[in-house]
Amino acid sequence: QVQLVESGGGLVQTGDSLRLSCAASGRTFNYYHMAWFRQAPGKEREFVAAIRYSGGNTYYADSVKGRFTISRDNAKNTVYLQMNSLKPEDTAVYYCAAKWYTGNYYDGRYTNWGQGTQVTVSS
Repeated sequence: QVQLVESGGGLVQTGDSLRLSCAASGRTFNYYHMAWFRQAPGKEREFVAAIRYSGGNTYYADSVKGRFTISRDNAKNTVYLQMNSLKPEDTAVYYCAAKWYTGNYYDGRYTNWGQGTQVTVSS
């Protein structure tokens, strides 16, 4: 099992940028697909972005495509979410998630979750 800890959230203004980080424990990080999800107040958790275990492929929700970039550094056991041109509708708790590499990285079915980090975008 991999344990995940997110960081980097905060309060920003519309149009600002923010980078989230997710540090994973264990020696098998490079065998996990990684993803970011988010949950806004009163809404269901939604998929944001995913990256294949090898780092060669990424997948994004339409709402963030072109503004957010997911990346990973397997040497540091860390996955990142670079968020640019932030909007008030991006306000949510952002969760890091992992799943074993034998499944699809883009199907949203992730099994390991972090505690989340709050991102608030003011207008």
